[in-house]
Amino acid sequence: MIVAFSVTPIGAGEDVGEEVAEAVRVVRESGLPHRTDAMFTSVEGEWDEVMAVVKRAVDAVKARAGRVSVVLKADIRDGVTDGLTAKVARVESLLSPPAGATSGGEPSA
Repeated sequence: MIVAFSVTPIGAGEDVGEEVAEAVRVVRESGLPHRTDAMFTSVEGEWDEVMAVVKRAVDAVKARAGRVSVVLKADIRDGVTDGLTAKVARVESLLSPPAGATSGGEPSA
């Protein structure tokens, strides 16, 4: 499964970078495949291990802020591994121009 989640400290002010860094640190230390972007951190693994990482990340932020908001989205699909990279690679392959194609829509020589 892949879980994309964000943890937002409530009442910590405008700059929440340190609190968010604690959550990301937990994810990185988990050893599970993961990816962090400006909005979410995605983690891949089995249900129990992924949810345990999310809980530890929330707890790490809650220890600094006292209150948190969590947004979570899960893709649960049996038999899939390396979904974090495979899904993106599939889309990228569809965006790549076919062999021999040129930019601008002109035929190649």
